[in-house]
Amino acid sequence: MKRILNGKALVPVVLALGLVAGCATTPKEEPAAKGPSEVSQAIDSAKSAIASAKSVNWIWRDTEKFLKQAEAAAAKGDDATAIKLANKARSQAELAVDQYYLETAKVLYAEAGNASGLTAEQKSTLNAAGIAIGNAEGRKAYDLLNPLVTELRAASIKVEVVRGDSLWSISGKSDVYNNPYQWPLIYKANRDQIKDADLIYPGQTLTVDRNPTAAEVDAAVDHARNRGAWSIGVVEESDRNYLGGSLELK
Repeated sequence: MKRILNGKALVPVVLALGLVAGCATTPKEEPAAKGPSEVSQAIDSAKSAIASAKSVNWIWRDTEKFLKQAEAAAAKGDDATAIKLANKARSQAELAVDQYYLETAKVLYAEAGNASGLTAEQKSTLNAAGIAIGNAEGRKAYDLLNPLVTELRAASIKVEVVRGDSLWSISGKSDVYNNPYQWPLIYKANRDQIKDADLIYPGQTLTVDRNPTAAEVDAAVDHARNRGAWSIGVVEESDRNYLGGSLELK
């Protein structure tokens, strides 16, 4: 039924409201994709940590046992126990890796510390590594020491013997040891091709370790100063003793 007001028809208000309501309908939202559960995340983290420990062959005896127990608990739906055990396995594996790097760093630190002729930069690196070891920062100390020791181990040179050379004169060169009394170091490093320390030949190529330890230097100098009488073509008993009595003549 229409109502007439001043000659005009009025459309029912209800109809207009219905049209507006129909236009305002909100479409359904798609459910958000679920990420990995807390349990699976804990187990995956434990597996990753265990793999790292195995890669350095330094893992505690019961660590993998805790991981298996965590997986069994997860299979039964016991999430709380699974997470607890997985976190325990991860923590143990991480501690094992830290311990590996700390113990390895200690060995490298001792080796680098015994080397002579370190540059200022090398000494600074060694000092920083010592502080890291003192703070039980094994990985940091290892990362500092590993390249340093690799550098020191590779610090050797080759010297070709020319006419008139002797181990004494070669050792005394400024680009070798700058100290003739350290000649036994060259003798020992090249024992496979030097039959008599008093007799070397032109054309021979000798290896010189540029970073012997302080103990090695002391032993070499002591031997050079106290070697006793010598003669060409004869292997002196004192030389045999310096080499540990294992000189092989060819």
